[in-house]
Order: sequence, then structure tokens, then C-alpha cells
Amino acid sequence: MKKPEIEHILTRMLDSHESVSDLNFTVGKPLQVETYGQLAAVDMKPPLKTLTPFQTEVVALNLIGRDRRLTETLLKDGSCDLSYSLPGKARFRVNVFSQSGYYSIVLRQLETKVPTIQDMSLPEVFYKISAERNGIVIFTGATGTGKTTSLAAILEEINKNKAVHIVTLEDPVEYIHSHKKATFNQRELGKDFSAFSIGLRAALRQAPKVILVGEMRDKETVEIGLSAAETGHLVLTTLHTVDAGQTINRILGMFSADEENQIRIRLADTLRWVCCQRLLPKAGGGRIAAFEILGTSLRVKDSILHGEAEGKTYYDMMEASKAFGWTTFDNYIIGLYEKGLVTEETALGYSSRRSIVGRGIDLVKSSRGESTSAIDKLEIDAAYEKKLNKW
Repeated sequence: MKKPEIEHILTRMLDSHESVSDLNFTVGKPLQVETYGQLAAVDMKPPLKTLTPFQTEVVALNLIGRDRRLTETLLKDGSCDLSYSLPGKARFRVNVFSQSGYYSIVLRQLETKVPTIQDMSLPEVFYKISAERNGIVIFTGATGTGKTTSLAAILEEINKNKAVHIVTLEDPVEYIHSHKKATFNQRELGKDFSAFSIGLRAALRQAPKVILVGEMRDKETVEIGLSAAETGHLVLTTLHTVDAGQTINRILGMFSADEENQIRIRLADTLRWVCCQRLLPKAGGGRIAAFEILGTSLRVKDSILHGEAEGKTYYDMMEASKAFGWTTFDNYIIGLYEKGLVTEETALGYSSRRSIVGRGIDLVKSSRGESTSAIDKLEIDAAYEKKLNKW
């Protein structure tokens, strides 16, 4: 199987369904694509019912090419990341990984057009985030929830409004930003630097005002990121956590007990925003993003310094600060349900606190004049008192 054949297969997979986000090559399964969050098989001519270990390995080697570093990383670590371009068709973020001695491949299709806050209908508070001059902004969520897309939209807003130098450290480069008011230098892990910590340390000598770090993967990267934020840079980055409170605790957990107090002080001084994302099935098909957004205030800083307490949780603070654009996942999901964008089942299934979302849904139903209970046809038993009198 040669490169032109591989590219024909990729093209066929892309054209097989609507809204294809991922291409999946797994031994023992047919060619699959992810569409609207669900895997679907791809029909090929001649038919290809199941992939063999040899076929997936040939595809993997063609995608890797003759890159020695990627080959060594795959053999040593069991997986490797790379970018791949299908000329005139699409760009992909590729992960090749071993499982049970075989190779599997997942290709995430990348958007060619850089998103904007307005086009993506992102929360208005994202404009405030793009206006920050320094500090650290953290986007969190599981893989594939749209963190990179949200960060690209924020960078595009900065690009339109500020004449600044922006350095991005990515794995791999996903959105290609054109130079508008800002000047972009986009660096890719493996090609341009060997580790995020090394790339970030070098970025401090490249006179940027804004630094994007693809992921805070280790303690050293976090330390350098905090140092950059303390010295007047705006640092945008991601973590794999499920909510705002866990994000702060994850960062603190990277350090020893002896270092924790100093890190709490530094984080309280530099943290500007924590934005968490989840993708929910949209009513009628497709997917829609839900957000949890935590900003900074004296109460937030106090909780970072001394820890959460009863009545002083990050959740409570987000609930009390809706006027500033902060929100919990639960309030955001209730808003999506009110607009008819998600079903009741989806809203409850993706909630952080099911009881709060349940009450919110009942309030929405009441305002519409809908029933909030499955119990109906209740009647007063008028004969009950007469029966008692007979006895």
C-alpha cells in the first residue's frame, strides 16, 4: 500500500458521512469515522470488512513517513503524535498507538478556517479573556471537547485588536493563524522544540506578549508558565480536568508539601480564568459545547491560598458571580435546555449536580406551563370520611 492509496482511503472516509471529525483504524474492525459523536463504518470498493495488523501498520508507517524521531517515540513510548496534510482536502492531528501488540490510528480532522468568538457563539466573557494583559488562563476538559478551538478563537480576537508578538507551542500545530495586527510564531513539538518546558523557557527570550502552551504536562512546565505570567506575559494553556475546582487542585498536586504554600501564593497572584468544556449531544443532531467559567476575585484568591471550605467552594463562587460572566456547568446546561438545544435526558446525564439541574428544568417547565411531575389524575377521596364515621 503506497501513499497515493492511503490518501485515496482517507479521502473516501472523509466523504462517506456528514460532519466527520475523526478517522479510526483499529485491527478487527472496518474503517470507521466519527460523525456527530458516533462511530460509523465506511463502505469501500472492494469491501474491507475488517482491518488486519499488517494493514494498520502500513498505514501508520506511511503517515509517519521517514521521521526517525516519531518512529523512536512510537517504539519507546507506545504512541506518537504528528500532523498530516491531505493536499487540497484537509489537515489532521494524528495519534498512532500500540494495543495488544498491534497498531491503531486515530486522525482528528482540523478546521482550515480559524474560528472566531462570534462565529462559534462562544460566551461573551471570552472577549474579556482576550483583553487580559498578563496572568494565566487555563482551558480544561477531556480530549476532543474543543479546548483548542476555543483558544484559537481567543487568539484570533487578540490578532484582530492588538499589535503584539504571539508565540504558540503546540503538539501539533492545528490552526494556522495569518498575521493581522499581531505577529504569530507557531512552533510544533518535535519539529521546533523537544519538550514544552524547553520551548516555554526559550519563549521567554523571544519577546512575546502572549504565549500559548499546548498542555501543562509536568511540574517544570507549570513553574515556567507561572514565571512567565508573573513577568507580564499572558499565558494560555490546557489541562485534562473535569471542572474548575479540580483544575486548581491538580496544579497544586504536582508539587510537594514543602512547595505547596509558595505555589498557592503564586497561583493566586497569576490565575485569571479557568474555563472548562464538555460537548453534549444536541437536540436534533450534532453536538454543542457547555462551559464552566471561573474568574478571579478576592474570594477565589483566598480559597486558592487556604483551600475550599463549606460555603466557600469554587462552585458557590461561580453560582454567585453570574453577573460577571461566570457560570457552573449546571447553570449553563439549564440555559441550553431552556433554549431547546438539549433534551432533558442529556441535561441530567451531563450535569455535575443532578439535583440542581433537575430543579432548574422544573422551573423552566413551570414557566412554560408544562407538568413537572409524572403523577397525574390525583383526586380527593370524598368517601373516606364517611367510611370512618361508619366504623
